[in-house]
Amino acid sequence: MQSPITIDSGTTAWMLTSTALVLLMVPGLAMFYGGLVRTKNVLGTMLHAFAAMAFIGVLWAVCGYAMAFGPNVAGGWVGWNPDYLFLEAADERIMDAGVPEYVFAMFQGKFAIITPAIIAGAFAERVRFFGYCVFICLWALLVYNPLCHWVWAPDGFLFNLGARGAIDFAGGTVVHISAGVAGLVAALYLGARRGYPATAMHPNNLVMTLMGAGLLWVGWFGFNAGSAIASDLQTAQALTATQIAAAAGAVAWMLIEAAHHGRATSLGVASGVLAGLVVITPAAGVVQPKGALVLGALASAVSYGAILIKNRLRYDDTLDVFGIHGVSGIVGAVFLTFFVRDTWMAEAEQIRGGAWTVLDQLGVQLAGVGVTIVYAGVSTLAILVLVQRVVGLRLSEKAEMAGMDHSEHGEDGYGLLNAG
Repeated sequence: MQSPITIDSGTTAWMLTSTALVLLMVPGLAMFYGGLVRTKNVLGTMLHAFAAMAFIGVLWAVCGYAMAFGPNVAGGWVGWNPDYLFLEAADERIMDAGVPEYVFAMFQGKFAIITPAIIAGAFAERVRFFGYCVFICLWALLVYNPLCHWVWAPDGFLFNLGARGAIDFAGGTVVHISAGVAGLVAALYLGARRGYPATAMHPNNLVMTLMGAGLLWVGWFGFNAGSAIASDLQTAQALTATQIAAAAGAVAWMLIEAAHHGRATSLGVASGVLAGLVVITPAAGVVQPKGALVLGALASAVSYGAILIKNRLRYDDTLDVFGIHGVSGIVGAVFLTFFVRDTWMAEAEQIRGGAWTVLDQLGVQLAGVGVTIVYAGVSTLAILVLVQRVVGLRLSEKAEMAGMDHSEHGEDGYGLLNAG
């Protein structure tokens, strides 16, 4: 007779902490984004993140977890387990890792929350609040949940691709590439803010943006190290890689800015930190510190270049969601292949029952990235068209000029008269 699984109190304590740290990232993101928009849009922009906490928090408990981690249905497009509606089957279940399933479900739910909140930065300052709420609910159900199932569910097809699956330790494809691509599609579909790029649109509070970046950095330790679903060696490896990549990203961005413009900026430091954190997200559990250093620096260089290209093309990805999240996520998911630990590759060979090379894994990584880009892009466009036509998403010219805070919420972020 098999003995019942007992709770591992150390692992459970760490996972509870990680869950709180990942949730902390959402108000951190709100501050990061809120400081970058104009004064008349600061509250509306921050509310996008808080709305995701509310709406996606409800949807995840009702059916999101059942869709993401249930067994394959619809040919593997998504998972489904009706026993997990309202998380009922998790009520008294302890997972093999010694963690109550409620803790795992809540930890994963925070990823589902922050992903659509990231997208909001791409179309900041020009969307209706109600239309945005409808959009993120549909996007979570139809884009995030299937991607999560493909990559992280035991029977997901990307989880089982190749020898050990497409490597995405903590959300390079599921979170950052999907959000970045969705943001790019949304920015192009909705069009630029009125007056962009002829009119200067300066950040209202870079102090708040730096504080938000700091909260994101702290919260990311739960995001990445918590994804080990353990409190062991791999947890330490992931935490170390996260710290190093973020620092390397910040240093690289400062050096690039200094070479390009003759000075480093606070926004550049924050952007470099974010690029480093994004790039290491898929790789944190499989690369050593030297790999984290290279990936962090590479992400800053490529994302910096992507933003320069955006400025030349003049499309309005307001807060560079694709330029940082999408691009750095792609860089991390692809280039991690060249820094994977030898022990990981040896285990892949053992599972494969034969040789498994870097090029073999690179093919798997490229397939995962390609599937994510195509699926997120096409699905997002379909959802945008539906929401725009049924409930409306783009603000009217009058409402946009007045600002989201006043036109959508009847409030002022700083209690001041807003001129622009």
